[in-house]
Amino acid sequence: MELSQHHLGLIRIYLKELWEWNQHVNLTGLSSRKRIAIELFFDSLIPAPYLPKSGKTLDAGSGAGFPGLPLKIVMPQWDMCLLEANRKKVSFLRHVIRLMKVEGIEVLKGRIEEKGGKALTEKYDIITARALAPLDRTVVWCSPLLRPGGLLVSFLGAESRKALAEAEEVMKKHGLVLDRTIPYILPGGRKERQTLILKRVG
Repeated sequence: MELSQHHLGLIRIYLKELWEWNQHVNLTGLSSRKRIAIELFFDSLIPAPYLPKSGKTLDAGSGAGFPGLPLKIVMPQWDMCLLEANRKKVSFLRHVIRLMKVEGIEVLKGRIEEKGGKALTEKYDIITARALAPLDRTVVWCSPLLRPGGLLVSFLGAESRKALAEAEEVMKKHGLVLDRTIPYILPGGRKERQTLILKRVG
């Protein structure tokens, strides 16, 4: 996919604020701008070409906004909700969204596994989950919030085959099937990583 100057401008604001906040608040354990750019921003955008250009989207356990906020930058038509439990990370997300002046996005404080709250009473076209939990648990938590035909995007690193095998029965129980596997190697990396797109058919 191509990034416009507008996209890059927003990413620069995001990276600058993330770097500055990270000196005082533990937003990410990565210690260089280059690693943050590659392992967080670039990695978050891997599934973008394979996802709908619009839809109601939930980023479960958003942390410092990955992958939800980079994806929202390149998918401006998404109606995006970032769900995060940590109060300081919620404050950061609201702050950086104000600076970037991104519309169609909200930040909610909460946990995907807990019942109740606005985010957990709605249905979504797309749910993204990065470093949230093992795949089988992610399926249990997220699948009830997917509309029929909705997509669950899971970032699994190098352990996707094992994770898929362990989650097979849970996926079947919750009406999810594997729609696409995206294998890739990050710049400077050695191990192949995989992002999975699961589709709700039941």
